[in-house]
Amino acid sequence: MTGLVAVIMVFSIPLAGIITSHLQTQTKLKGKMISEQLELEKLKHENFVIETQKMRLELEQMKLEDTKKDNNLLLK
Repeated sequence: MTGLVAVIMVFSIPLAGIITSHLQTQTKLKGKMISEQLELEKLKHENFVIETQKMRLELEQMKLEDTKKDNNLLLK
Protein backbone atom coordinates (compact mmCIF):
# COMPACT_ATOMS: atom_id res chain seq x y z
CA MET A 1 0.00 0.00 0.00
CA THR A 2 2.80 2.42 0.85
CA GLY A 3 4.41 1.57 -2.47
CA LEU A 4 1.22 2.50 -4.32
CA VAL A 5 1.09 5.87 -2.58
CA ALA A 6 4.75 6.46 -3.42
CA VAL A 7 4.16 5.59 -7.10
CA ILE A 8 1.15 7.91 -7.28
CA MET A 9 3.16 10.74 -5.71
CA VAL A 10 6.08 10.18 -8.07
CA PHE A 11 3.83 10.43 -11.11
CA SER A 12 1.54 13.19 -9.82
CA ILE A 13 4.33 15.73 -9.27
CA PRO A 14 5.61 15.68 -12.89
CA LEU A 15 2.02 15.55 -14.12
CA ALA A 16 1.17 18.68 -12.14
CA GLY A 17 4.24 20.37 -13.61
CA ILE A 18 3.23 19.40 -17.14
CA ILE A 19 -0.31 20.70 -16.61
CA THR A 20 0.94 23.96 -15.07
CA SER A 21 3.42 24.46 -17.90
CA HIS A 22 0.70 23.83 -20.47
CA LEU A 23 -1.64 26.31 -18.80
CA GLN A 24 1.11 28.96 -18.68
CA THR A 25 1.91 28.44 -22.36
CA GLN A 26 -1.77 28.62 -23.22
CA THR A 27 -2.17 31.85 -21.25
CA LYS A 28 0.84 33.43 -22.97
CA LEU A 29 -0.56 32.48 -26.38
CA LYS A 30 -3.94 33.98 -25.51
CA GLY A 31 -2.24 37.18 -24.38
CA LYS A 32 -0.30 37.40 -27.62
CA MET A 33 -3.45 36.73 -29.63
CA ILE A 34 -5.31 39.51 -27.80
CA SER A 35 -2.42 41.93 -28.43
CA GLU A 36 -2.48 41.09 -32.14
CA GLN A 37 -6.26 41.52 -32.29
CA LEU A 38 -5.93 44.91 -30.60
CA GLU A 39 -3.28 45.96 -33.15
CA LEU A 40 -5.57 44.81 -35.96
CA GLU A 41 -8.46 46.83 -34.57
CA LYS A 42 -6.21 49.90 -34.34
CA LEU A 43 -5.22 49.45 -37.98
CA LYS A 44 -8.86 49.01 -39.00
CA HIS A 45 -9.79 52.22 -37.18
CA GLU A 46 -6.90 54.11 -38.76
CA ASN A 47 -7.95 52.85 -42.19
CA PHE A 48 -11.55 53.91 -41.53
CA VAL A 49 -10.42 57.42 -40.55
CA ILE A 50 -8.25 57.71 -43.68
CA GLU A 51 -11.05 56.46 -45.96
CA THR A 52 -13.53 58.85 -44.34
CA GLN A 53 -11.16 61.77 -44.82
CA LYS A 54 -10.58 60.76 -48.44
CA MET A 55 -14.34 60.63 -49.09
CA ARG A 56 -14.77 64.03 -47.43
CA LEU A 57 -12.11 65.52 -49.71
CA GLU A 58 -13.69 63.94 -52.79
CA LEU A 59 -17.07 65.35 -51.79
CA GLU A 60 -15.56 68.80 -51.30
CA GLN A 61 -13.90 68.56 -54.72
CA MET A 62 -17.23 67.59 -56.31
CA LYS A 63 -18.90 70.57 -54.65
CA LEU A 64 -16.21 72.90 -55.99
CA GLU A 65 -16.59 71.47 -59.50
CA ASP A 66 -20.37 71.89 -59.34
CA THR A 67 -19.95 75.48 -58.17
CA LYS A 68 -17.65 76.20 -61.14
CA LYS A 69 -20.15 74.67 -63.53
CA ASP A 70 -22.96 76.74 -62.04
CA ASN A 71 -20.89 79.91 -62.31
CA ASN A 72 -20.05 79.15 -65.94
CA LEU A 73 -23.71 78.64 -66.74
CA LEU A 74 -24.65 81.94 -65.11
CA LEU A 75 -21.97 83.82 -67.03
CA LYS A 76 -23.18 82.60 -70.42
